[in-house]
Amino acid sequence: MRWRGGVLEVVDQRRLPARRVIRRCRRVEEVAEAIETLQVRGAPAIGIAAAYGVVLGVRPELGRRMHGHVAFRRQLDAAIARLGRTRPTAVNLRWALDRMRRVVTAHPGGGVRRWRQRLLAEARAIHAEDRRRCAAIGAAGAALLTSGDTVMTHCNTGGLATGGLGTAFAVFATAHAQRKHIHVIACEARPVWQGARLTMWELQQYGIPATLICDTAAASLMARRPIAAVIVGADRIAANGDTANKIGTYGLALLARAHRIPFYVAAPTSTIDLATPSGAAIPIEERPPAEVTRPYGLPIAPRSAHALNPAFDVTPRALISGIITEHGVLKPPYAEKLRRLKANPPHLAPLLPPREERLSEVGVVG
Repeated sequence: MRWRGGVLEVVDQRRLPARRVIRRCRRVEEVAEAIETLQVRGAPAIGIAAAYGVVLGVRPELGRRMHGHVAFRRQLDAAIARLGRTRPTAVNLRWALDRMRRVVTAHPGGGVRRWRQRLLAEARAIHAEDRRRCAAIGAAGAALLTSGDTVMTHCNTGGLATGGLGTAFAVFATAHAQRKHIHVIACEARPVWQGARLTMWELQQYGIPATLICDTAAASLMARRPIAAVIVGADRIAANGDTANKIGTYGLALLARAHRIPFYVAAPTSTIDLATPSGAAIPIEERPPAEVTRPYGLPIAPRSAHALNPAFDVTPRALISGIITEHGVLKPPYAEKLRRLKANPPHLAPLLPPREERLSEVGVVG
């Protein structure tokens, strides 16, 4: 995504891989809708989009009115409340919105124009920080792989889901850049097929050798083919080390344990939620049943079929071999290490500023 000319530009992920459509969001409601309808998805990307959405939710012309600061605070609270209702599981959403609120509460005497400038600066900082985190996650995770390894992943964890190279995907891209000749097996990730549509597309963009499989083929493949590791992302990491990720991740972790394959979770420290004691307390989003019965409008079940559509599941910490963060790989037990990492995160070296990348637009909406 990109902020340009007071507009948030995002790739509409529902259209990939057939078309690359850029959605231009000018209002907070458009950002909220983009998050709810999976035009923007992935925990870090949701947080970044929400931060920019807060900026769009406060109007700059308020600075020319008497007592504009009252209306500004009202608009700020309304924008944060609206964005906070979009998706409940990814903690990066709440984390980013809390940061945006603190920009104003930390400077109660600031004027409206100055507040808005600070909000935009904070949104840009959240975006830039995630880019640095992704690069560091990639480096830490790539050290776990050796030349010729085959690795398995689930859902989508690349640049589409983050502000940079990705989380688990950054591990693959970094290992590939190091000429480790890895091969990635991507699970399709039903019912929205983020693995088939998005992960395979991103793997092809980087020239990383990859194979797509049905979710139900993972067990058979593990039994027949050497898999060096399973590496996935996370939408929330509880204080005890349990993690929530796209539905199907828990089953993949059980299969990895049964076949003695290391199972790693790659996520930035912003995904760690010490206020959630365990996976049992993580709210699991229930999405529309039509995503199961009529994916992308195609009816595949009887019209009266009842369907459940939990978007996430929880992987217990006992099944996780390590948590790959921007500060290295955490090994179990996790609780105290996660607490220390959140309390005193090591310094992250800045990256060179990215080249301005032109979004090649096949279609534009908004």
